[in-house]
Amino acid sequence: MALLANDTRKDPDAVDRMLDRDFIEVGRSGRLWTRAETLSALRSEAARESPVVDEWRFEEVSADLILVTYRRSTSAGQSRHSSIWDLAAGLPLIRFHQGTVVPPAAP
Repeated sequence: MALLANDTRKDPDAVDRMLDRDFIEVGRSGRLWTRAETLSALRSEAARESPVVDEWRFEEVSADLILVTYRRSTSAGQSRHSSIWDLAAGLPLIRFHQGTVVPPAAP
């Protein structure tokens, strides 16, 4: 949840502590983001609406890896997200993240 908060996203040190050194993201647009690109983009990101987040699932992939999935909703629409968190270092580090836009329901 911290990575969804405007205050955290604007704090490069806080985000740096949460991202694995090999972090990559596939954004909702389909763009591939490196760790450096993500940190840079978040520094200049405008404040955004706080999302409603639900449908959390936590699946153990291995002893040290957890797959986290959830749905994110704002006035702009919904998206589904998945991330892989590495627990081996003691503190959780996000290694991979992907967001996918949920198309509006047909009338």
